[in-house]
Amino acid sequence: MLNEVKRQTRRDFLRTMGAAVAAAGTIPGLSQAASRAGEIRRPNILLFLPDQHRFDWLGTTAGIPVPTPNLDRLGEQGAHFTWAVCPSPLSAPSRACLASGKEYDRNGGVRSNEFNYPLNQTTYYTLLRDAGYHVIGCGKFDLDKAAHNWGLDGRHPDKLINKLGFSDGIDNAGKGDGVNAYVRDEPANTPKDPYYHYLSRQTPPLDKVCADDMAYRYTTPKLQANWGKYAYTDPIPEAIKDEHYVDNWIARNGLQLLDGVPDGKPWHLQVNFNGPHNPMDITKSMAESYRGPKRVIEGFPRPNAYTGDFTPEDHVRIRQNYSAMIENIDRWLGVYIQKLTERGELDNTISAYSSDHGEMLGDHDRWGKIVPYQPSVGIPLFIKVPGMTALGRSPALVSLMDLTATFLDYAGVPVPQDMDSRSLRALLEGRRTEHREYVLSGLMKWRMVFDGRYKLVEGYGSSDMLFDLANDPQENENLAERLPKEVARLRELNPARRSSATV
Repeated sequence: MLNEVKRQTRRDFLRTMGAAVAAAGTIPGLSQAASRAGEIRRPNILLFLPDQHRFDWLGTTAGIPVPTPNLDRLGEQGAHFTWAVCPSPLSAPSRACLASGKEYDRNGGVRSNEFNYPLNQTTYYTLLRDAGYHVIGCGKFDLDKAAHNWGLDGRHPDKLINKLGFSDGIDNAGKGDGVNAYVRDEPANTPKDPYYHYLSRQTPPLDKVCADDMAYRYTTPKLQANWGKYAYTDPIPEAIKDEHYVDNWIARNGLQLLDGVPDGKPWHLQVNFNGPHNPMDITKSMAESYRGPKRVIEGFPRPNAYTGDFTPEDHVRIRQNYSAMIENIDRWLGVYIQKLTERGELDNTISAYSSDHGEMLGDHDRWGKIVPYQPSVGIPLFIKVPGMTALGRSPALVSLMDLTATFLDYAGVPVPQDMDSRSLRALLEGRRTEHREYVLSGLMKWRMVFDGRYKLVEGYGSSDMLFDLANDPQENENLAERLPKEVARLRELNPARRSSATV
C-alpha cells in the first residue's frame, strides 16, 4: 500500500544527514573499515538508461542473437532482475517516477509526454546533490519534454538542469522531438537542441541531413498506410556516420562530464541514450555487422500473434536494426567500465543499467510502447554494487523506480517516507530473496498489477485482462472470465482504485 506520510522537508533531511555524519564520522551504511579509517567513501553511481529497450532483448535470452557481452558480464558479476517493470510505459511518466521515487499515480501529475516534471516535487538528484554528490547527466532527460526548451548547450535557458537537481548536464531532444523542433519550432529549420547544434557545426553541416532523414522516416506516405511502422521497416541506413551518430555523441558527452567531476567528490552520472527507440536509424557500419559483409545475424524469432502484412524479411530487418542499436549501447558500457578502471573508481562505483520502458516489435500487432503487454512494460534491470557477491539472475519483482531508494540508501541519504521506491540493498547483499509482493504499471486509463504469476490489466480495451505468465508468458490467453477470484484478488491490490488521483 502506498504510504501517505507527510513529506520530509529538505531542512529535515539536512539536519538528519548532518547528525548522522557527526555521530558516526562517516556515512551510514559504509563498511566498518572505512569508518575506522575516518573516511567518507560514498560510492559513485553510474546509470545507463536507454530509451525503449525491452526486457528480453539480451544476449542471454534464448533465441535472441544480439551480442551484449558487457551487460551479460554485469549480470554475472552483479544482479540481473528478470521480472523488472517500468511504472509507466512512456518516457516522461516513467522518468518522472524514477526522479521522484513514486508510482505513476503519485509522480507529480506527469500523466503523459504532454506534461513536464513539477519543480515543487523534489528529485532524488537534488537529494544526492544536497548531500555532497556531483550529479551529472546527458542524453534525453525527458523531464521537460513538453516544453522543447533544451537550449543549444543542453542546459536550458532558465537553468532548469540545475533546478532538477543536477550539478551539470547536457539535455538533448529525443528522435521525434528533435526533428519536430528543428522543422516546426520558430525559427524553422534551425537547431533547437544541442545535438542538432553539434551537427550544424560540422564541415559540411549535417543538421539538415539528419532532419531530412528523420522527417522522411516519420512522414513518408507508407507511414500513413502502416500506422507509423515505416519508421521500423526502412532499410536505408542513416546518412550520419558513426562519429556523429546520436548515441555515440551522447556517450562522449558523458565521458566529458565525468572528466569534469571535482577531485574528491562522489558523483552520480546518468547516461540517457536515444536508442533503441524507433525509427530504426542505424549507420552503414552497424548495418554491415548484421547484414554483411562484416557478419550476418538473422536468426530472430517472428513476432508473437502478428497478423499484419509485413513479410518475414521485414521482421528480420527490423530486429537486426533494433539489435544493432542495443549492441552499440552495450559497447559503450564496456568503454565506461574501462574508463572507471583506469580512473581507479570501478570498485567503488554502483553500475546500473535499465530502460524507461520496452518495445513491442510487432507482438500482438503492436509497435512501440504505451500498452500493458510485457514487451512494453518489462525492462532490463542490471546492477552491481561495491563489494557484492554475485547474485546473477533473480526473479524478484522490482520496479525501475526502486533504483531511486537504492541509490539514496547506498549514498547514506535518508529515503523520504513519502517515496514508493524500495531499496534493493537487502537483495543485493543476500539478506533477502524477495522484494515486492506485486508490481504496478499504468498509463492514462489503464492499470496493471502483477504478482509474479498472474497479471491483471484494468481499463485497457472493453474488458479486464488476466494472464498467467507462468504458463502463458506471451500473454495469448485472457483468463479473466475463467478465474474471477484471481481478478478480484488482484483488483484489491491496485491502489489506483482507491486514489482520487486516478484519471
